[in-house]
Amino acid sequence: MTHLLQLNSNTASFADFKKNKEIPKIIEANVLKALSYYPELQDTHIRFEFKQHIKKSVMQAQPAALSLLRRKENRIYKINISALFRLTHTAIPIHQLPDSIIIGWIGHELGHIMDYESRSTWSIIGFGISYLLSKKFIQRAELIADTFAVNHGLGAYIIETKRFILEHADIPQAYKDRIARLYTSPDEIVEQVKALEEERELP
Repeated sequence: MTHLLQLNSNTASFADFKKNKEIPKIIEANVLKALSYYPELQDTHIRFEFKQHIKKSVMQAQPAALSLLRRKENRIYKINISALFRLTHTAIPIHQLPDSIIIGWIGHELGHIMDYESRSTWSIIGFGISYLLSKKFIQRAELIADTFAVNHGLGAYIIETKRFILEHADIPQAYKDRIARLYTSPDEIVEQVKALEEERELP
């Protein structure tokens, strides 16, 4: 797996990515690992918050509403994380999922924040409205987030996370169907990764 930011050979370390971040200690290592693939977000204010329930989602990236009134560089983003990973007949604490799955999930949500960072305040407001109203807009927004993740070296994590969701016997079928309907498939991500690797091999 290619890591665009060579932490071992350069001066950066995972601790450098804690700046302006609020991260629950129990998932800190995995969050910092995901953040390390996004050097552009090193100074960005992001809060990672556990929630008891997130409608139709396990994680959700969004700007803090009042921070949209500030200059772009002073925005605050939130990544809401369901405290429990709900299965068909039970639930487990989210931090008990495999590390690679959490890294992939967080990596996808950070892709959304990369998208938000490129938008004006009015564009973000329009994004929120369109996301609520349009299936096609959701599909495009999720593809954009996955593309950011793949282009930053997280492709293998994204593929593993998607396969985990779609192939896990105890995840509710309704959730699997929603993921299959609205999100990029693992096979499509594989093709994205291959195309990116081929592009990098060109002289």
